[in-house]
Amino acid sequence: MKSRSTLATWLGSLDGCGLARVLETRRDAAAAPEPRSVGELADRLQRPGSVALALEQLTLPQLQVAEALAALRAPASRDALAQLLGAEDDEAARGLGSVLQALADRALVWPDGAGKLRTAGPLGEAWGAPLGLDAPLEGLLAGTTSDELRCMLTALGVKPTGGKSQRLAALVEHHSDPERILSVVAKAPAAARKLLEGRAGAGPAGPARFVMCGSPGPELEPGAGWALERGLLIPDRHHHGPARMPAEVTLALRGLGWRAPFEPVPPSVGLAPVSPREVDHEASAAASAFAAGSASVLSACSATAPVRLRSGGIGARELARIGKAAQADDAVVRLTLETAFAAGLLARAGDRVAPTEAYDGWAEQEPPEQFAVLLRAWRDLPLTPSRARDEDNKVLPALSSAPPCNGCVQARHGLLAAAARLPARQGVRVASDLGPLIAWDRPLADSSPDGPPFAGVIREAVLLGVLARGALSAIGIHLRTGDTEGLGIECRRLLPSATATARMGADLTAVVTGMPSARLASLLDSVADRETRGTASVWRFSAGSVRRALDAGRTREDITAGLAAVAAGPLPQPLSYLIADTARGHGRVRVAPAACVLHGDEPALLAELAAHRRLAGLGLLQLAPTVLISRSPLDTTLAALRAEGYAPVAETDEGTVRIENARPRRAAAPVPAPRGSRARGGGRIAAMSTAEESTAVDPSTLATRLGAAPATTPEPAPLDGGAPFATDTEEIVAAWAKRLPYSDIRRLAHAIDTDRAVTIEYVATSGGRTLRTISRAELDPPYLEAWCHLRGDARVFTLSRIHSVMPA
Repeated sequence: MKSRSTLATWLGSLDGCGLARVLETRRDAAAAPEPRSVGELADRLQRPGSVALALEQLTLPQLQVAEALAALRAPASRDALAQLLGAEDDEAARGLGSVLQALADRALVWPDGAGKLRTAGPLGEAWGAPLGLDAPLEGLLAGTTSDELRCMLTALGVKPTGGKSQRLAALVEHHSDPERILSVVAKAPAAARKLLEGRAGAGPAGPARFVMCGSPGPELEPGAGWALERGLLIPDRHHHGPARMPAEVTLALRGLGWRAPFEPVPPSVGLAPVSPREVDHEASAAASAFAAGSASVLSACSATAPVRLRSGGIGARELARIGKAAQADDAVVRLTLETAFAAGLLARAGDRVAPTEAYDGWAEQEPPEQFAVLLRAWRDLPLTPSRARDEDNKVLPALSSAPPCNGCVQARHGLLAAAARLPARQGVRVASDLGPLIAWDRPLADSSPDGPPFAGVIREAVLLGVLARGALSAIGIHLRTGDTEGLGIECRRLLPSATATARMGADLTAVVTGMPSARLASLLDSVADRETRGTASVWRFSAGSVRRALDAGRTREDITAGLAAVAAGPLPQPLSYLIADTARGHGRVRVAPAACVLHGDEPALLAELAAHRRLAGLGLLQLAPTVLISRSPLDTTLAALRAEGYAPVAETDEGTVRIENARPRRAAAPVPAPRGSRARGGGRIAAMSTAEESTAVDPSTLATRLGAAPATTPEPAPLDGGAPFATDTEEIVAAWAKRLPYSDIRRLAHAIDTDRAVTIEYVATSGGRTLRTISRAELDPPYLEAWCHLRGDARVFTLSRIHSVMPA
C-alpha cells in the first residue's frame, strides 16, 4: 500500500454496500475489534501478522490471484493479470472478477485511478519467489559493474557500447524478448540447457557463488558457468547464495503458452440427493448420542478428577478409565474434554483436571443447552481433539497445552464453508470427499498428517451432527454464521428434552429412553448401578446399591418416595421388597470408634465413671454393666481417671497388668578411638577432660543458652507423605534401611555425605545386638562399607540390619 490517501480514495469510490463490506468485522477473521476509521484500517493492513491471518482465510483462487499480483510486482493492469492467469475467456473472466471483488472486500487489492491494481504492502512480501519467479533482470543487476555487463553482452553476441547505463539497457532489452532467450538457450551445451530448463520449472535453487567476468570455479553445477557468462543466471553478490534466474528468463523458458494456475471453480465431487428430513434425522441421532456421551464423560470426571501426566495433559491410561466409566469411545472422550476445557467447565487443579463451578450449572441444564455450549467451543478450538497419535504413531495426551494451531481453526471454518457451497438437497456420497473442497476453500489450513485430507475435522463434524448424510445440517448452518440464538433453537428442535421418568421393571431394572435429566440420573445413580448408556440407559438395583444409598443417609421412606416420583407406573413388588429387606438389616450392627476399653467387676463404679461430668471429654460409652469404651487414647484415659481420684491399671495386649517401671536414664559409654590414632591413655584423658568441662558449666548460663536457642520442629518425613528427601543419599538409605525412622535416615545420610562418625545399633546375623561407631562410610546398596572403631578395621554392614543411628 503506497499511502493512506490511496486507500481512502478507493474507499470513497465504493457504494454503501462495498464500504460496509470493507469495514465489516468478519466472523471468520481474528478476534480484532472492528476498525473505526479508514486510517485505522490502513494501519491494521500494514501489520504483517494481519495480512498473514488474511491469507489463511483466502480460498485457493484468491490466493492464486494474490500470488500472481505479487509476481507482477503490483501495481499491475487487470489485462496483464488476466493474461498471466489465462482468464481471458468470459467464464474465467467472471471468475477473476469475483475473486478481485472478494479481495477488495478484505482491502487486500483495490483499483487506483490509473486503472492499475494495487495491493496491501505486506501482501507482496508473503512470497519469496511468487510463482517460482525471481526478480526482473534489472533488479538483479543492481550493483553490477560496467565491465561485467560488457562481458555478458559480448557472450550474447551484442556489441557493448556506451557506459554502464547503456549496457544495462541493452541487456534488459535483449532478455525482454523471449525469442532471443530461447535462441541462446538452444545453442547452449547439454548440461547448461538441462540446468536452465530445470531451474525454470522449479524456481530459484541450486548452489552457486559470485563470479566475475571470466571462467567460473569448479564448484558450480555443470553448465552454470555458461549461463552466468550470458546473464541467464545472476550471481547473488550480497549473500553469496545460489545463483538467481531473472523472471524474464524463467518465463521465456516456460514457453509463450505458460499460464499461472487459476482454479476459480471448486473441484467436482460425487453428490447424492438427500432430503432435509433425512439430514435432520441423522443429525439428531448423532447430536443426541454425543450429548449423552459428553454428559457421562464429565460426570465421570466429576466423580474422580483425571490425573495429569508430569509432562502435562491426560494420558492414555486416564483416558481409557474415563471411557470405561462413561462407556464412551476415545474420540468422544477427547472431544468432550477439549471442548469442556475451552468452555470453562474443566480447569487444571494441581496434578489433576477438575470440573469448575460452571460445570455444576451446566449439569443442571437441558441436553440441548449443554450440547450448544460444547458445540460453540468446538468451532474455534485451536487444535484437532480427535487426533490421538502423532507423526511417530505415539499416543497424544489430551489437554496437553500444545501451542495453538490457527490452521486447525481455519480447517474447521473451511469445512463449514465448503459444505455450505454444496447444491441444495445434495450431499457428498462419502464424507471424506469433502477433503478436496476444504483444501480449495482453505488451502493454507492444517490438513491431516496422514490419510485423507482433513479426515480428523470431518470425523468430528459427523460425530457432532454438524455434517449429516454428507450435507451441512441445520446445526452446522447456524454454527457457521455464528448465530447463537438460531443455534440454540435448532439444538432444541433436533435434540429431545431430558427424560424425567423411568420404567421400573420387576427384574429390578430401571430403563430411561433418551437422555435422563440431571435429577433423574443423580437419583438412579445413588440407588442403582448403571449398566448401559446411549439412546436408552439401564440401571440395575441390588442389595449393595440400596445399601449404598442408606449409607449416604437416605432412609427407606426417602428412597421409596423418590423412586415413586420418577416411575412411569407403580413400583414393582420385587423392588419394594428389596428396599424393605435391605433397610431392615441396615444398621443392626454398629461400629463405634474406640481407643481403649474399660472393664471391671463393679457395675456401680463403671456407671459412675460413665456419668462423671469431668470425664465427659474422654467420650466414655457404656456397652455393658461392666464394660466401657473410651474414644481417647489409653494414656490420656489413665491420666484423667487418676486426676479424679480413681486408681485404674493398664493392661497389655495379652490381658495382663502392665508394669509401669521406668528405667533410670544413663549416659552413653565413651567410644574408643581407632587403634593407632592416639597415644596410649589418650582416650581416658579426653573423656576426663570432657567430663570436667561439662561440670564446669554454670547451670544458669546453660539455661540462658537453651532459652535463646531457636525452637525447632521436626520436619515431615517423606515416608509419611511429607516433603521429599533432601538428598539422593537419604532416598537410597531409606530404600534399604526399612527399620529406620526418617530422623535416623537423615543422620546416617549426613554422616555418609560429610564423612562424619556416627554410632549405629546393629543386629548381626546371629541375632545379637551391638553398638558400633563407624566413620568413613561409603554406600554400596544393600551394604555400607565403613571403618569400625570397635574392631579397628574396615567392616561391611547390611543396611537392613541397622535399627537406629545416634551421634558419635
